[in-house]
Amino acid sequence: MISKNLTSYQIALVGAALAALASFFPLLVMQMQGSVPPSWLWIVSPLISFFLILFILRWLIDYFIYRRIKVIYKYIHQVKSDPEARKNRSMTDETLEKAEEKVIAWAEEKEQEVKTLLALESYRRQFLGNISHELKTPIFNIQGYLHTLLEGGLEDDTINRKFLDRAAKNVERLETIVSDLETIAQLESDQMALEIEPFEIKALTREVMEDHEQLARVKHIRLAFKAGADGEFMIMADRDRIRQVLNNLVTNSLKYGKEGGMTKVSFYDMDDHILVEVGDDGIGIEEKHLNHVFDRFYRVDISRSRELGGSGLGLSIVKHILEAHKQSITVRSTEGLGTTFSFTMLKAT
Repeated sequence: MISKNLTSYQIALVGAALAALASFFPLLVMQMQGSVPPSWLWIVSPLISFFLILFILRWLIDYFIYRRIKVIYKYIHQVKSDPEARKNRSMTDETLEKAEEKVIAWAEEKEQEVKTLLALESYRRQFLGNISHELKTPIFNIQGYLHTLLEGGLEDDTINRKFLDRAAKNVERLETIVSDLETIAQLESDQMALEIEPFEIKALTREVMEDHEQLARVKHIRLAFKAGADGEFMIMADRDRIRQVLNNLVTNSLKYGKEGGMTKVSFYDMDDHILVEVGDDGIGIEEKHLNHVFDRFYRVDISRSRELGGSGLGLSIVKHILEAHKQSITVRSTEGLGTTFSFTMLKAT
């Protein structure tokens, strides 16, 4: 059975053999008509036909087909890898089928790259729209308060201090947004070096809880450790960055927790890792929002989120910090029952 993966030489060889066989046909016709051809012609004619057709077919195939395929191969290899490592590679023995397969694979790869670039472009436009909207609100507020003061409100004791205080709060919000954006940029570009050290995460969590006692008291939310978290849980991580993670998660649970409810922090020993969970019994998150809670500036309830403050980047920063530690974070939630964020940390040995 002849393989369908034929090189140019094999194709020419088959064609030449067929031509050699065909050269017998006119000799047979002459013999049938009574004209006997010389005996040497029966040998010379197929040989001439064979070598002549072999040369012509080989040249035609190489010149009009394989030479063009080589250009495609060369381009593909230059795009996919270092051209210097590929420039001496001979491709005369490549088959048409292999060429087709590689070209199709390359085309699919480029199509996927285009789709990825389009998705990134869409995300970039969305991000620019979100950041402009987040910055525009406090800027317009500050502008309004200052114009009111300049137009006579500064001499009005009933509003001057109140408007200055509101303008100052909006400046603080702008500062928070810019600071959080800078943090994310540093984490994404690996410019922020992590100071990995062993420490006890329960003690750190207790410090974070103490920092939030005032907000918890105002909302009548109790901060507690879940039963079973009595031991010590030593981890290897950047203590300040994990404090930032816990601070954002606890703050988030207090903002969206129900009044009179509870925020619980749990620890689980998972062999080489410690699983940390921060859960509340608050309003919860709709399932359609769960895949987006770590996106920059994504707000489940836009009006309520802005009313509660924050840059809208807290959970995105949490995700980036944990990814910098080569760890992950997940969220599970039931609307009306509460939300739990879970992340892992490497156990200290």
